[in-house]
Amino acid sequence: MTTEQLYTDFLNQLYTIYEKGEASNIADWVFENVTGLKRWERSLRKNLALPTDSVLIINNYLEKLLKHQPVQYVLNEAWFYKLKFFVNEHVLIPRPETEELVSWIINDTRTVSYSWGGEGKTILDVGTGSGCIAIALKRELPSSFVSALDTSKDALLIAARNAKELQATIDFMHIDFLHEASWNSIGNFDIIVSNPPYIPEKEKKSLERNVAEFEPEISLFVPDNDPFIFYNKIAKFAQLHLKFDGEVFVEIHESYANEVKHIFEKFLFKTEVRRDIYEKNRMIMAMKTTIDERQKISK
Repeated sequence: MTTEQLYTDFLNQLYTIYEKGEASNIADWVFENVTGLKRWERSLRKNLALPTDSVLIINNYLEKLLKHQPVQYVLNEAWFYKLKFFVNEHVLIPRPETEELVSWIINDTRTVSYSWGGEGKTILDVGTGSGCIAIALKRELPSSFVSALDTSKDALLIAARNAKELQATIDFMHIDFLHEASWNSIGNFDIIVSNPPYIPEKEKKSLERNVAEFEPEISLFVPDNDPFIFYNKIAKFAQLHLKFDGEVFVEIHESYANEVKHIFEKFLFKTEVRRDIYEKNRMIMAMKTTIDERQKISK
């Protein structure tokens, strides 16, 4: 069977569960991963016969994909901020909106410090997962000191692997952030960033199967009766462990920007909400103010 024949059959089967554009992107990704050939290269070699082992690998991937397993888990790779990360079912798949959060931090840090290196900013990533946020920040702000924590040992192993492969020095910590007794061992920071769990459990049924059935629930969902548990903890932690004029950057549920904004303002932070490229409220920056500014906010 030629590459073109196998690709056509692969794509037609993906059409049964994915819309055409997404199916095409997935097929191209898989075939480039296995054959090393990009779409334009395959178009010049349509009659190329694939080795038997490559055909078996592609068919095995197709079987997994047709069960709605995300292509990132099938291939054990995901791209984030132009970097390739190893991922599996123990970590969330990095997403474009989180790249926007990282861009905000990088641009803000470079503007304030007038330095591409970050001038030694101390940064904490709460709930690091694959390490994508922490590693991207360290790569873009090489003079910064980046720490990252997670409650999952499996996630930390993956994050450490990615940091090593991408040559980023990160201080990883195994900590359950919701337990305040653990905070004393963490330290103080100029920047705190987090993409915490924020989807209420009641919304699980509305999610795509490739998300709801495969990505780690601990990283996605929060109790319906306490949907802002992580933001409350982050705000309280930041009040104690964020330096004055320091900043918190968090990703948020598009429907709850006002609620999260109010949480940080309750702790007398100055806040800013930003929309993502889809015009959804998706991220908040909260700045720890000076004593005089805190008094003005509280009035």
